[in-house]
Amino acid sequence: FFNYKELASQFMKKCVNRIISQIQICFFFTCRFDGCFLWEMESITKEGLCSNGPQLSAEQLKQIEQNRQAALDRLFARNVPVPIGETWRKHIGDEFTKPYFTKLMHFIAVERKRFAIYPSAEQVFLWTNVCAFEDVKVVILGQDPYPRKGQAHGLCFSVQRPALPPPSLENIFTELAIDIENFQHPGHGDLTGWAKQGVLLLNSVLTVRERQPTSHHGQGWELFTDAVVLALSRSLRSLVFLLWGAYAQSKGAVIDRTRHHVLETSHPSPYSAQLGFFGCRHFSKTNTFLKASGKMPVDWNAL
Repeated sequence: FFNYKELASQFMKKCVNRIISQIQICFFFTCRFDGCFLWEMESITKEGLCSNGPQLSAEQLKQIEQNRQAALDRLFARNVPVPIGETWRKHIGDEFTKPYFTKLMHFIAVERKRFAIYPSAEQVFLWTNVCAFEDVKVVILGQDPYPRKGQAHGLCFSVQRPALPPPSLENIFTELAIDIENFQHPGHGDLTGWAKQGVLLLNSVLTVRERQPTSHHGQGWELFTDAVVLALSRSLRSLVFLLWGAYAQSKGAVIDRTRHHVLETSHPSPYSAQLGFFGCRHFSKTNTFLKASGKMPVDWNAL
């Protein structure tokens, strides 16, 4: 068997050293899914040299970076054949080139051929398209999508119309009615209106088999969404994280609590809502934090 990473590394170094005196450096490679070529190009771009070659010029480094970005775009397109919000690609795009994500996408592709998988492929990354990365101000973490047909659409706790709100979402509306003056039950369960205001509704696992909850746990989604939470924590300030239940709270371990506000309580499930969720007043507290940070409060009625 060929050691593709080693061969790619050796070939690229020889290529650079042979044409270092030329005005333009061109690379013609086919990217492998494991991203080794991209890693090698990134190493050369950052260091400005090959391990056994002369220093590269600014123009040559620029050309290398352009080729690296083009290779990254091709790899991204092969790994993620659905639209991803451009602002999110800037912050989490590297995850799409990693071996675990390639393996995850292969797993999902096979699953879709054998089973009904929710949400649809076009909706898995809906959360990146309804709100730009820089506009996120509140993060609600869920576990995995609803496993019944016509419900999941890429936003945690939310269901697409005309599906009725599941029990956990009904309990969320119940708490809102207690916490927010003049809150009115919307009569549906679509939370897109919150997402458009900067409320990121992110599940830890983004797909599920029909009627088989947790069926896609442990396949790689958790690594990906951990990276999303970490990117938000590092890149933005004064976010409000709502962590409901032990699962969400464990996922919040990567949050920098010196930069952000974190509110924790029990999950809104009928099995645990009485253990702290009812009466937590997280929605009014969220708006208090947002106002103190100079941000617009969330209109929880805008659904």
